[in-house]
Amino acid sequence: MQADLLTLASMGCHPLSVLTALTVQDTRGVDGLLAVEADWVADQARKLLEDMPVAAFKLGVLGSVENAAAIAEILADYPNVPVVLDPVLASGRGDAFAGDELIELMCELLMPQTTVLTPNSLEARRLAESDDDEEEPALDACGARLVGLGCEYVLITGTHEAGVDVINTLYDEGGIVRTDRWRRLPHGFHGSGCTLASAIAATLANGLDVPEAVREAQEYTWQALAAGFRPGMGQHLPDRFFWARALERGSQSEGET
Repeated sequence: MQADLLTLASMGCHPLSVLTALTVQDTRGVDGLLAVEADWVADQARKLLEDMPVAAFKLGVLGSVENAAAIAEILADYPNVPVVLDPVLASGRGDAFAGDELIELMCELLMPQTTVLTPNSLEARRLAESDDDEEEPALDACGARLVGLGCEYVLITGTHEAGVDVINTLYDEGGIVRTDRWRRLPHGFHGSGCTLASAIAATLANGLDVPEAVREAQEYTWQALAAGFRPGMGQHLPDRFFWARALERGSQSEGET
């Protein structure tokens, strides 16, 4: 949630929060998750949506099957608002956030309402896996399958793949829309996927078309990661206000001159 709020605020949006779960976590991992009751999730969302117009939805940890169903029902009432779904199946350390039943419901109810799905390669393979697969499907096949489930676009990120660079690929019903290559950074990061998905929601809310929104969001996220810092004993955190600190350094340099 903090990753979402900081990213959206940094990119000029006013974020509205609907809590789906409470977690016990730090920069090393997640030790516990307590789902909020579905009625409370729906009430939070309805209260905000009746009060203010919303330019984009961003979904992350859903918490429970009941929450996913409640969210799907709410989204159906706002078909013209873009939806960014970050299918958080596990933490960076591997702590599970979603079981088979929740994944099945996500595929059936949420993906048909999703504008941009943002799985990493591990999540993409799990979401797209089929009983008929004799071997692990290629990422292009995963992208096609996930679009086939109803997503308008699917952005598969390559952080977990081998290589000097991280390659992120955007798919739609016609196949590959764009491929972006980013220099791999040396550290592990806590909240990088949330940052990217929220950045895409922000760029869509600001009026960009999906391919351009995805490109701008990746640029923002890479810069935030490159400026990241390690305040605790675990992973690094993205600096989502990197641009503000750059401006401050520039002002100080001008003053010294």
